[in-house]
Amino acid sequence: MPSPLVRVEHVSRVFAMDHSGVKALDDVSLRVGAGEFLAISGPSGSGKSTLLNLIGCLDRPSTGQICIAGTDLSTLSAAQLTQLRREKIGFVFQTFNLIPVFTAAENVEYPLLVQQVPARERAARAAAALESVGLGKRANQRPDLLSGGERQRVAVARAIVHRPSLVLADEPTANLDTHNATQLIDLMRDLNRTLGLTFIFSTHDQRLLEHTPRIVRLTDGRIASDNQGESHDQVLAACVS
Repeated sequence: MPSPLVRVEHVSRVFAMDHSGVKALDDVSLRVGAGEFLAISGPSGSGKSTLLNLIGCLDRPSTGQICIAGTDLSTLSAAQLTQLRREKIGFVFQTFNLIPVFTAAENVEYPLLVQQVPARERAARAAAALESVGLGKRANQRPDLLSGGERQRVAVARAIVHRPSLVLADEPTANLDTHNATQLIDLMRDLNRTLGLTFIFSTHDQRLLEHTPRIVRLTDGRIASDNQGESHDQVLAACVS
């Protein structure tokens, strides 16, 4: 059996508050295979974003182990974590995080600029990424001239332009209306199927959960359910209740 792309083993994360600590995650273990499309669901404060930040090398666990593509993150320096994040992980944020003075193409090129990819290759790969999300004709528009749905699609193009192994999305449909949310869900599923991209995203959006084959539900920092090998409808109903 192949090794999982993401392995989380007995991970806890405690944040210091005055003279006490708040346990955002409590002994979480999770394995995610390459090519999965996985939602982390749960109420506000359940630990969804904390878990994504740990998997995305933006934070370190208080205890436990996280491995990405066989690499134990605890063995890496801050500089090595940054390099792994740039090369293997793409990020999609609910607030888009686009650079307002850049065009759509320049925003998508930015991760490649950081990696010092030559200009001609940057432009070609950004153009291809924008085409893949249906925005090839909007490449020269700045974010303020794009709709919310278009901005989020630019953010998806930016997340995949450097050909990562894993895409992490924090509440990607939170700021979108139903029409744009549906388009984004369809886009993410299509990229998952056609490119084999692994998606892990946090959400409490029922529209997105209905299209997600695997749902891990967090409650108070612990895994309450994981429908891997179980009925999707049963876990979906638990997320609603």
